[in-house]
Amino acid sequence: MSTTHAPFAQRMNSLQKSFIREILKVTENQHVISFAGGLPNPDFFPAAEMAEVTHELLQREGAQVLQYSTSEGYLPLREWIAQHYQQRDGLDIHADDILILNGSQQGLDLIGKVFLNPQDVALVERPGYLGAIQAFSFYQPRFVGVPLEQDGVDIAALKAGLAHNPKLFYTVPTFQNPSGITYSAEKRHRVAELLGDHPTILVEDDPYNELRFMGEDLLPLRYYRPNNTILLGSFSKMVAPGLRLGWLCAAKPILEKLIIAKQAADLHSNYLAQRVVHRYLQHYDLEAHLQKIRAAYGQQRRLMVSLIEQYFPPEVEYTRPEGGMFLWVTLPSHLSAMDLFELATKHQVAFVPGQAFYVDGGGHNTLRLNFSNASEAKIEEGIKRLAQAIKQLLHEQKNSVATV
Repeated sequence: MSTTHAPFAQRMNSLQKSFIREILKVTENQHVISFAGGLPNPDFFPAAEMAEVTHELLQREGAQVLQYSTSEGYLPLREWIAQHYQQRDGLDIHADDILILNGSQQGLDLIGKVFLNPQDVALVERPGYLGAIQAFSFYQPRFVGVPLEQDGVDIAALKAGLAHNPKLFYTVPTFQNPSGITYSAEKRHRVAELLGDHPTILVEDDPYNELRFMGEDLLPLRYYRPNNTILLGSFSKMVAPGLRLGWLCAAKPILEKLIIAKQAADLHSNYLAQRVVHRYLQHYDLEAHLQKIRAAYGQQRRLMVSLIEQYFPPEVEYTRPEGGMFLWVTLPSHLSAMDLFELATKHQVAFVPGQAFYVDGGGHNTLRLNFSNASEAKIEEGIKRLAQAIKQLLHEQKNSVATV
């Protein structure tokens, strides 16, 4: 049998499959309790409402909503997004500042395509969102990781990173993925002041803002630094991820370049999905829907944290998020999260080892847990199993050291 030697682009030599997507294969076993995926809870997807508005749209405007559309996106939907920012955050954003995307992940790819040349410096949080790292990696930048503290990015490290004249700084300042931490108001001010009129593009990814279930709402970074900032949002966490609808907001000179890249990629985002979502927003109470999600996620987070406090060894550290879908666990430095993963799968519980979220090979003793996509019963059983695996790994490590 002959082997195919395809002439792949050189960039493909350094790219790998999504580590998280590969991890999720373990969870196909129905007996495995998974805290691995970054998944919203499907119990809250408005399936009946979507069926109703889709049926009405197709009945009334079938020929129109199944046609090609503009690259920028459905104007009334962009107007709704702009008004939402104006009312919620006081942001000076208008419909003409918005580009509708096939999921906000597409926005990361377009940003990389528009801004990054090979070996350009890209600042990313440490740990950082794997989806952004993957998207930017296609354009072969030089990543510089900026460590996170409990209240946001390390300001001294960000200042040092800016000395490299980076093309962009990518951040998830509210309920960060993977850590769950949120930048304090003071850190938001300091980040904006530090960036100032610097040409570095601030890429503010904000998919979790509406999922706060404790603490006080905070203004987006864009509020403090409106220029040279691209703000990303998504309907995936607010409504449903299968719709693949997100957006970005940017100043006109930046937006024009992103629209050109968008046109080359797919002409325009799913028009039927845009119309369905807009009709849903017009006919149903989004805030009431979000209140149900916040109440459920808040309870699931409280349960997971209380069980970790009860069952994990005291030397294990963890974050206490005020919203979002994740918390971050740090094992003692001599333990490996990959070793724990192998052991945990034998206990039929899964998580994401933290190394995947580091661009510099760090995070060997860290892991991400998702609390949004598991029932309370599974959270309780899964945390007990994971605690047992951690204790077993600690015991094995002590025995190994003792026999040396």
